[in-house]
Amino acid sequence: MTSDIEIARAAHIRPIQEIGAKLGIGDEDLLPYGRDKAKVSQRFIDSVQDRPDGKLILVTAINPTPAGEGKTTTTVGLGDGLAAIGKLAAICIREASLGPCFGMKGGAAGGGYAQVVPMEDMNLHFTGDFHAITSAHNLLAALIDNHVYWGNALEIDIRRIVWRRVMDVNDRALRQITTSLGGVTNGFPRETGFDITVASEVMAILCLARNLSDLQKRLGDIIVAYRRDKTPVFARDLKADGAMTVLLKDAMQPNLVQTLEQTPAFVHGGPFANIAHGCNSVTATATALKVADYVVTEAGFGADLGAEKFMNIKCRKAGLSPACVVLVATVRAMKMNGGVSKADLGAENVAAVQDGCANLGRHIENVTGFGVPVIVAINHFSGDTEAELKAVQDYVATQGSEALICRHWADGSAGIAALATRVAAVADAEEAAFKPSYPDDMGLAEKIDTIARTIYRAEGAVLDAKIMTQLSEWEAQGYGHLPVCMAKTPYSFTTDPGIRGAPTGFDVPVREVRLSAGAGFVVAICGEIMTMPGLPSVPAAESIRLNAAGQIEGLF
Repeated sequence: MTSDIEIARAAHIRPIQEIGAKLGIGDEDLLPYGRDKAKVSQRFIDSVQDRPDGKLILVTAINPTPAGEGKTTTTVGLGDGLAAIGKLAAICIREASLGPCFGMKGGAAGGGYAQVVPMEDMNLHFTGDFHAITSAHNLLAALIDNHVYWGNALEIDIRRIVWRRVMDVNDRALRQITTSLGGVTNGFPRETGFDITVASEVMAILCLARNLSDLQKRLGDIIVAYRRDKTPVFARDLKADGAMTVLLKDAMQPNLVQTLEQTPAFVHGGPFANIAHGCNSVTATATALKVADYVVTEAGFGADLGAEKFMNIKCRKAGLSPACVVLVATVRAMKMNGGVSKADLGAENVAAVQDGCANLGRHIENVTGFGVPVIVAINHFSGDTEAELKAVQDYVATQGSEALICRHWADGSAGIAALATRVAAVADAEEAAFKPSYPDDMGLAEKIDTIARTIYRAEGAVLDAKIMTQLSEWEAQGYGHLPVCMAKTPYSFTTDPGIRGAPTGFDVPVREVRLSAGAGFVVAICGEIMTMPGLPSVPAAESIRLNAAGQIEGLF
């Protein structure tokens, strides 16, 4: 079997100017990073703002399992499929973090014959956006400690500094640290820690800002610390917003690349959905909608996290309205949700498929609850049997939806043409009646509880008195209208990653809440989820190397 990387290396990659021309982007508005990738200029983005929007299609999935679901692969394949049936289509996905690439998840460019290329560049440093975000974030951290060192005119309470540092690798040893040891010349010792770059509020801000002026305003709105009287200290108080914007000037511009079939792909931003809002940048999505008739985007992990945040945060903040949602599932994942071990997935087990479909059904119900039509894409694996595939299709029909079998991994656009045709027809029908899960004026604690009850089907969210007091204080300061961003395990509707299926009768414990005033949401950290992941016992980094030909091995 040909591997993903072998397929990618054999690709017929066209000059990026040809890809831009498909969308009407001239050479003068492409800022090339080599031959096969470029940034799209702000001048071009500004020039298309008065055009009508195309149709926005969201690809999401069931809760991820070790069996694999293939959400990004389906996103890429659907974009290619729409192009193959004669539609002007573009893809919008996130950039890859080095954390999972060198940890255990691998790359984020699709797979098989549904990939975005150049694959190796995308999964490593790409155009340097993540490094710029890391630098801007840590510049602010340095300015905070420097301000305290030189007299602390803002009267920052060093016990209440809330701005941590970030880096784009998994490193559990840095979750909780003490800084400024070594004497008076090194500052004032205090406890702090590191998060992974994809959890940075700067990442979220870059992905939600509409232009550079909006970016700088949001950066200035970041709360970095509190005084003894608990009044907030903002990044703009430290005069950090200007320099941070300078570092992010180029990173703010979306990246344009291509699929194996030369469909244009915007790859920009990369917040995780388990600890952030899990969507590519508003700038990339909004620009794609101005230059393509159909835009296929994805939201991270399962629909309980990614799609919920796409609807309640990204669409709410950016004024977007999806025309259709594609929900990805596999027969193998249905079996795992039905209680089959990974080692036994090769054997036909229709009963387990039927039992596992409860997870799929809950996601269908959740998505349709947003007022948007949903189609299920069964990402086909070679071991799937006709009886198992029919079991999924029959179940989906009982949920008021439809399931189409997709073979894009093996056959590219030809294997997903039926889904592309159906998606286009649904998107072209009457406008979806999109609505978020809660109104802006609902209280913060009630918003958290609403997500726990209506999306996860929990008995409710558990918030102790300290958290309730904190939420009340933020509401009094004028932040009560913000949406909530749930930080939770992606592997289950519960906060226990080992519980699959569609459980009920559980609570969602909220361990901590964080105010991302610049990004414009409140983060609720649930259960044992970490904003700085650790590496697995055998990290992927151990197998990554250059071969004798100078090619990368082990990354995919």
